[in-house]
Amino acid sequence: MTEPEEVSSATSARDDVTGLSGDAGESARPIGIETALGLRHGPAEGLKRLRLTIAYCGTPWKGWQSQAGGGAIQDIVNAAFEKAIGFPARVQGSGRTDAGVHALGQVAHVDVPVSARLGDEAWVRALNARLPTSIRVLDVAECDPLFHARFDAFGKVYRYRIWRPRQASPFEADRSWHVHGPLDVDGLRWGCGQLIGTHNFVRLSANRGDLPETERRRRSDKTTRTIRRAELREVGEVLEFEFEGDGFLYKMVRLLVGSLMHLARGRETRDWFAGLLSDPSGPQSNQTAPAGGLYLVRVIYPDSAVG
Repeated sequence: MTEPEEVSSATSARDDVTGLSGDAGESARPIGIETALGLRHGPAEGLKRLRLTIAYCGTPWKGWQSQAGGGAIQDIVNAAFEKAIGFPARVQGSGRTDAGVHALGQVAHVDVPVSARLGDEAWVRALNARLPTSIRVLDVAECDPLFHARFDAFGKVYRYRIWRPRQASPFEADRSWHVHGPLDVDGLRWGCGQLIGTHNFVRLSANRGDLPETERRRRSDKTTRTIRRAELREVGEVLEFEFEGDGFLYKMVRLLVGSLMHLARGRETRDWFAGLLSDPSGPQSNQTAPAGGLYLVRVIYPDSAVG
């Protein structure tokens, strides 16, 4: 996370195959199901792997994932690498974000020639000089050759911003959802509490189209996620939701926020909201919050994947 917001990380399968890689005395890292199935590859001969942290305003772009006609953030970053070093590098992100969704800390990896001997800060300068100002590379570092931005992700943090004053602000356009009027803030806090834990989010996610909906409904393993933290903050004129979880389904965060706000505006009951989590057989929520208020804050990795 198209958005998930994203393609969920493969953490749920990571522990299905266990073991250690690396010789004695080196830092050892877990072997996940992706390695066992041959999905995880290190750099080809003559290449090294870099880890990037990227921030972007999603408004002008077609989401993160590369598009056939171009115009996605991945396309723009790929082009910046080719302009910088003359090599057709391909960045791979921790997950997709939808058109209009922003990122404060998207993580990606890329393989580049060993002969490209730029230091970390030199990489940042070289790439940002070739990127539009709505996309910034914050950090670049050479990393473990088996690091994978998606497969190694242990969790993600998303934030959603709601602008509360009567008048919409031109400075908040496409950066928040403008919602004026009475809200049951206690109901919002209650709803956030209901989300914490492991639930089947089939009614609070959308079908990306890779499975018929009847099959998606039967496959609870595909739609069950754990929310570790769900918070509501009042920051001046803005309400901020923040969610931390082991993974997020397609449009899941926007449906969480839209459904919470539907409850807070008195248009549905607490029983309705609780039923979205407790009864996977019911109809999906159709309360999808706009893309512009959503931010990928950071991607969480275990210490073994950072080096």
